[in-house]
Amino acid sequence: MSSSQLDPFAPTGVQFRPVSLELIKVRLAAVAFFLLCSAAVAIILFFLLPQKWIGLLVIATVVAIALWLLWLIPRQVRAMGWAVTGTDLQIRKGIMFKSLTVVPLGRLQYVDVEEGPIARHFAIAQVKLHTASATTDAQLPGIPREQAAQLREQIADLAESNLEGI
Repeated sequence: MSSSQLDPFAPTGVQFRPVSLELIKVRLAAVAFFLLCSAAVAIILFFLLPQKWIGLLVIATVVAIALWLLWLIPRQVRAMGWAVTGTDLQIRKGIMFKSLTVVPLGRLQYVDVEEGPIARHFAIAQVKLHTASATTDAQLPGIPREQAAQLREQIADLAESNLEGI
């Protein structure tokens, strides 16, 4: 038996497609606001407090978090992938803490496609799958807008052909 057959995160015969790398920009933009606000507070603390080391410590913490996120977010996005088989949608993510979510298409009740203003600027959307059980709902972020619409239709057609959902 080969190692790929033993890997639960790489099922045999399933080709995972990556999410759009534009998701990196969207996620970095989302945390940028928080980091800029934190940096502003840190700078204000530096000038207002008589103990300058407290302000410097807060500034250093904000810089460390920013650098860590600049390293982490691209790695997280590159580790994400998805695949549609005839009976399910599989979503894989994670590097250190891996996860493979398998959503049976026959259990789907509806599929949403969503995009916020930042995602819209980068022409990506998020596909949300809602099943009969809330514990098997899934989200697939970072799908190019046109591909998200096609995926929604493909999933709806497959779910209908399985005669259990939608």
